[in-house]
Amino acid sequence: MATDRKITFTDGSALITEALVRSGADMFIGYPITPSNRFYAYGQKRFPVFYPAPDEISVLQWMSGAAAAGKLPVTATAFPGLALMTETLNMAYVMELPMVLVITQRLGPSTGSATVGAQGDLALLNGIIPGFPLPTFCPAGFADCWTLAHKAVHTAVNLRTPVVLLTSKEMVMTSRSFDLNKLPEMGPVARPKPKTGKGYQPYKAGDAGVAPFLPVGNSRHQVRLTASMHNRAGRIVKNEESLAVTRNLAAKINSHAAELAEYAHITTPGARKLLVSYGVSALAARDARAALAARGEKVSLLIIKTLIPLATEIFALIDTYEEVFFVEENLNGQLQEIMFGKRPPDKIKRICKLGSMIAPAEIVNPLAAQ
Repeated sequence: MATDRKITFTDGSALITEALVRSGADMFIGYPITPSNRFYAYGQKRFPVFYPAPDEISVLQWMSGAAAAGKLPVTATAFPGLALMTETLNMAYVMELPMVLVITQRLGPSTGSATVGAQGDLALLNGIIPGFPLPTFCPAGFADCWTLAHKAVHTAVNLRTPVVLLTSKEMVMTSRSFDLNKLPEMGPVARPKPKTGKGYQPYKAGDAGVAPFLPVGNSRHQVRLTASMHNRAGRIVKNEESLAVTRNLAAKINSHAAELAEYAHITTPGARKLLVSYGVSALAARDARAALAARGEKVSLLIIKTLIPLATEIFALIDTYEEVFFVEENLNGQLQEIMFGKRPPDKIKRICKLGSMIAPAEIVNPLAAQ
């Protein structure tokens, strides 16, 4: 039976922007930087409120103020901008302010090359809030740009935290034909309306480990928000209660790792080898797996889309294979190092490249040689 098709020529930036707006993000605050410029351009047209900031430090300061007042702000940047935002991002994390940051990776270190893609920011994001997990989703295709943008908003709202959507130059700037009917319908993420009595405490965790959020300036309760060590009432004090509030910043995210987990496990019966990849490199890994299958090689593929926190089921899947190859567009295999350290088990190998995208043949050849 024929089905309706709605083919358009689009890019990941447009899909992510549209999904964020439909999911309830209501403010874009940005400073233009390559290769995130299209988010800035699309944001002016689609978000109910758009503010151009004078620099990246101001971006996160303004976003924090907007989030504290009850808005759900979004920005998009690349590594140089993220570097300037880091202090305020830590502030927003401790204040437990919901917001979404779209990070478009490019070649580094430093300013590197603004027009060369890479996957070099994961190691930074894994420690950007020292010792604490920052929820990070990474699309591996246009459909993921849509669904993971929605999940980023849902996570920011329901876990009361900043969230990162980690992309790459090729994912958000390369335009191609796409069938919009492949995308599920979505609506705004419901903002919880907490039931609060006389003793409202802005950092007193509820049953799900998340404190009820009320914006500053509301007519019911005084709301204290601070980035210094604080107790449940938001008062700056160092005691066991404030330490418990600090520990909960990690616990509320790690305890939801299973429900945050997004991945695709493409299996081949009898396969003993596994490719593991994420983001734009997963596209090459898909093609490499198909090429290997055409040669009679049995290889499965694991595309990880939730990079932080990593669910235990991801490790359980990897444990079922005899040889595992991490495919990443960076120098040191950052995902592999996060998962298995600098001295991984012998069965863990990596296929890395710096300065250009990994070609499927560069994945096929090492596996075929095994």
